[in-house]
Amino acid sequence: MFLMSIALVFFTGFLFSWIAKILRLPPLLGMIAAGILPGPYALNLLDGSLLALSSDLRQIALIVIVLRAGLALNVSDLKKIGRPAALMCFLPACFEIEAIVVFAPMFLNINYIEAAVTGTVLAAVSPAVIVPRMIMMQENGLGTQKGIPQMIMAGASVDDVFVIVMFTAFSSIAAGE
Repeated sequence: MFLMSIALVFFTGFLFSWIAKILRLPPLLGMIAAGILPGPYALNLLDGSLLALSSDLRQIALIVIVLRAGLALNVSDLKKIGRPAALMCFLPACFEIEAIVVFAPMFLNINYIEAAVTGTVLAAVSPAVIVPRMIMMQENGLGTQKGIPQMIMAGASVDDVFVIVMFTAFSSIAAGE
């Protein structure tokens, strides 16, 4: 049953990705739908042991994506870019968190600490979306002269680490630690 569940996940992922491409939608949307449909909150077709491993599988997938990004980066290009690459690591997340802290208490009736935790969740950048696109840009030679794909990949990777640290800090404050 475990292997059938894995086969079902892969088959529906490829099928829905293909359908999304035909509909001129991002294939990632099809894969997200394929992850929801056989899961426990829809058709409940997956084996419980696969669901128990899902956290570990997500960690492995994230490691593969970040490793792929790291292998595609060129350190000498990042040194040439310099300050803009460093600013891409922190500034976007800081502004997003700040905006949520300012506006969420007004609209969502939550306190500032809860707003900060929410802001860190919303500020996180998905490497599963960013890295493949930037690698594709590098392969096609788009923006490589100014180092744009490298800068965005490096910024997204460090941004995630920064947001995770901020999330841990704000969560600890919210828990009273």
